Amino acid sequence: MEIRCLGMLMLCMSILVNGIPRPNEGGAKKRVHEQQPLSGEEHYQSNKQHNAEYDHEAFLGNEQKATFDQLSPEESLRRLGILVDKIDRDGDKKITEEELKFYIDHTQKRYIYEDVDRQWKDLNPDNKPSILWGEYVNRTYGFDVDDPQRNTEFNYKDMKRRDRRRWEKADLDNNDKLTKDELTSFLHPEEIDHMKEIMVEETMEDIDKDKDGRISLDEYIGDMYSEDERKNNAEEPDWLKTEKEQFTRYRDKNGDGYMGKSEVKDWILPAEYDNVAAESTHLMHEADSNKDGVLTKEEILEKHDIFVGSQVTDFGEALARHDEF
Repeated sequence: MEIRCLGMLMLCMSILVNGIPRPNEGGAKKRVHEQQPLSGEEHYQSNKQHNAEYDHEAFLGNEQKATFDQLSPEESLRRLGILVDKIDRDGDKKITEEELKFYIDHTQKRYIYEDVDRQWKDLNPDNKPSILWGEYVNRTYGFDVDDPQRNTEFNYKDMKRRDRRRWEKADLDNNDKLTKDELTSFLHPEEIDHMKEIMVEETMEDIDKDKDGRISLDEYIGDMYSEDERKNNAEEPDWLKTEKEQFTRYRDKNGDGYMGKSEVKDWILPAEYDNVAAESTHLMHEADSNKDGVLTKEEILEKHDIFVGSQVTDFGEALARHDEF
């Protein structure tokens, strides 16, 4: 959601200085939460052969997968061994499939943790264990949101109300403070199971213009294709025709002409194939030489080509980033 700065100098300065984007930001055409691929590589090549490059990027993350041949094979193995110790969360010298899954999931969601780290520092410069609701409001809005004189250009009062509702949902211990983990839920509800209902409520509020608790075809289309766009375009674009068909055939599951809450949830939070679990299972199967259901460091180093390539990889940044778990 774009924050309009006209007449809101204090707010604009706060945002420009502190760099705190609000959790409600995002365009109407980005409502559907789509699972990100683990790699930009195809998992299988055209000849149906498994593509090892997919595994390397899934394991390291696309930012950490560097150009091969930057390290000697000996140094590569040494650093992989260190990384294995990081993955072994309970320190029992055995990597379970769950630990491997946690690591890959953490690697793939690094952009979320980096965003939370940045905003945590902005909202909590003293690095306290938690931040108060009032501190969030002051740092984010920078003025009295409830003052009607401040709400003539844009409805910040409504934005605050939505933030408050999301805050209370993220605040699991109901102490009106958010820890860093709770702030993650607040800022990225699409990744947290107990927050997903909030996404549905916010979507309904945005699109359900007549406030009858359901979304009609006109409201659904209106969210993607504004009145001005309709006036400026003599012919309806093909993608819009496709969306209308999608609404009728797939979104409106009971055929009553509307999307209710459950149908909106199925739309914006579709059931996903768990590609992290699938990749973890694949790597376990390939590297578990004695088939005991766990991996030792020796098994991983023996099969290092599965995880990081047959040559060498720059693990420097990957290792530096894994101090947090």
